[in-house]
Amino acid sequence: MSEQYRIPSSPLPKAWPFEEAAKLAAHVGDRAVSVERPVLLETGYGPSGLPHIGTFGEVARTSWVRQAFGAITGKPTRLLAFSDDMDALRKVPDNVPNQDMLRQYIGRPLSRVPDPFGTHESFAAHNNARLQAFLDSFGFDYEFASSTAYYEGGRFDAALKRVLEVHDEIVAVIAPTLGAERRATYSPVLPIHPRTGQVMQVRMDAIDPVAGTVRWTDEDGETFETPVTGGHAKMQWKADWAMRWYALGVDYEMSGKDLIDSVRLSGKICRILGGRAPAGLTYELFLDENGQKISKSKGNGISVEEWLRYAPPESLGQYMFNAPQRAKRLFFDVIPKATDEYLANVTRALAAQKADDPALWANPAWFIHAGHIPDNAGSPITFGMLLNLASVANAETPDVLWKFIQRYDADATPTRDPMLARLVDHAIVYYADFVRPTKQYRAPEGKERAALSDLAEALRGMDAATATPDDFQNLVFEIGKRHGFEPLRSWFGCLYEVLLGQKEGPRFGIFIALYGAGETVALIEAALTRSMSQATQS
Repeated sequence: MSEQYRIPSSPLPKAWPFEEAAKLAAHVGDRAVSVERPVLLETGYGPSGLPHIGTFGEVARTSWVRQAFGAITGKPTRLLAFSDDMDALRKVPDNVPNQDMLRQYIGRPLSRVPDPFGTHESFAAHNNARLQAFLDSFGFDYEFASSTAYYEGGRFDAALKRVLEVHDEIVAVIAPTLGAERRATYSPVLPIHPRTGQVMQVRMDAIDPVAGTVRWTDEDGETFETPVTGGHAKMQWKADWAMRWYALGVDYEMSGKDLIDSVRLSGKICRILGGRAPAGLTYELFLDENGQKISKSKGNGISVEEWLRYAPPESLGQYMFNAPQRAKRLFFDVIPKATDEYLANVTRALAAQKADDPALWANPAWFIHAGHIPDNAGSPITFGMLLNLASVANAETPDVLWKFIQRYDADATPTRDPMLARLVDHAIVYYADFVRPTKQYRAPEGKERAALSDLAEALRGMDAATATPDDFQNLVFEIGKRHGFEPLRSWFGCLYEVLLGQKEGPRFGIFIALYGAGETVALIEAALTRSMSQATQS
């Protein structure tokens, strides 16, 4: 990281990436670190499917730890995005073409399965390209690594021979975790069948650490002697993970809560090999709208592409930054809150950046923008407010919202306010898909009618051209108190439910300033008329 981003290491800013960076610094200790041998952080990717929101989360979070570590130590680092493309194809994904063709290759390494899309030399190459394009689109600084290239290119040869030297010790670690049938044949070595190309899970008849070979027998009774080097074999995944940590000297890798036991076992194997397991964070899993664990096979979550349809990528970064060790719902209704939380953090971060305030370093926006927040990263209007404007105006095009925005701020333009322009476009789509179908207006009751009438009358008497959002807000407060709303939030609940058709809403003074005093009066009158009509009909 550039010297301009160096910050004091004590006291550490109060943000979880700095806590992780301190763990990493302790792990590295006094080890010599140089550009030639930097501190290595790693993320893993299984290319049996396309990159997903969990992939984004892991790379983003690891990048933030890397940023914090560089800021407090100044030591060089690498981030390796490692693709496990030597893994066997276990089943045919539902969302790819040429599925009958793929079924012929079940059991073979993904890098030796033809690309069903017909654009790359293998299925793994296709998904690896998608991964890199995906990560590049977010501007991540990383190096891509292919398991196949490392196995076939000899990068793992020495480590693989070391596996043979301690083969029985590794088996002793893993075997107790297996069922009786698998335990009887388990070996960390999975040879590639020389004729069928299958990744074989078979008992080893003999291990030769000196020659670097294993002898095994296939289901037809034919015996083979296979070198473990040069891509002729791969490791079972827990052993593979440990072997990679050992071979590459990985210093940091985070993983999900569902892999706690696997991390523990792989750490034991790494130590048996003579290495040291990396430092890392165990992050919680995402939950769907019903509180169930997100599953790619169930499709019960939200994809990156879906999120980016409704909000900018910075908002997804904010969502991923928040409390990684706490389980969180990942559904469409979290998007507006994450977006406005990002905008609030940007406002604070820009002020801290201008004032050289150390509070900047604990701000999520400092991480999301890789150490420097552009002046135009924020928006003068929140996403939630834009959604409310879209709702009352029934907006179907951005022009409708810009009419209100420019009356509120005559200088606002898409060029001057690029984030606002993006939010306007997203708000139109989010409103159409999620807000409009769920709106439910209720009729005002008792004193609510009188209070609404008073608010409309007061707004008619105000000089809207000179009134500020605070003037409007104070007026709303005053009328609520005058009519005896206790607690006062029940008055605001009335405004939201009667006028906007929703349970929650914006700071109402700002809403009036944006929507217009006259338009708000018309909104109140329409609600009162609608309720009178409903009462007459009943």
